[in-house]
Amino acid sequence: MSTGDRDARPAATGAAAGQAGAPRPPADPARIERAATISFRRPTEGDYLRVVGVVDDWWDGRSLHLLLPRLWFQHFTGTSWIAEDESGRLAGFLVGFHSPDDPSIAYCHMIAADPNLRGVGLGRRLYQHFFDDARAVGAHEVHAITWPGNRRSVAFHLALGFRLEIGPDTQNLYGTPSVPGYDYGTEDRVRFVRSV
Repeated sequence: MSTGDRDARPAATGAAAGQAGAPRPPADPARIERAATISFRRPTEGDYLRVVGVVDDWWDGRSLHLLLPRLWFQHFTGTSWIAEDESGRLAGFLVGFHSPDDPSIAYCHMIAADPNLRGVGLGRRLYQHFFDDARAVGAHEVHAITWPGNRRSVAFHLALGFRLEIGPDTQNLYGTPSVPGYDYGTEDRVRFVRSV
């Protein structure tokens, strides 16, 4: 599929990843109709400011834009995706890469969907594009992490078939096996792996 083509896959149900907070609202007809107009393409550096401009709001005010410097939109555009509605309004994004040290692994750095489009399969569709990319270059696994207190993200990844990566360094945090201090020595993370 070319990067500018509309996605022909049917929308699946599931919550968008990456956001903590209240349960998603039920899928109303207007959201479903808007979701049906979503197209997918590769990001460009020109997308950087509009993506970082919504990241914190889409994560309920958590300051996550610092995790998404411009380099992602300069050097990882061939392994990342932007979702837009028919008016060109940003609907979601996935930023990831194929591991240069282990070609069997692809890694999703960040995925998000407009809160007004959660529950209509947008996050699933973004990941499906990433899974297809990973398979196309011979990767067999996709890895991702999230904060264990983000129950929506944990549930989303498990619903997509990710499994929890459990080892001797994991502890039960927020009800989920996680690695304490995984990032920066202070930030706890859940590790996910999915075969593709």
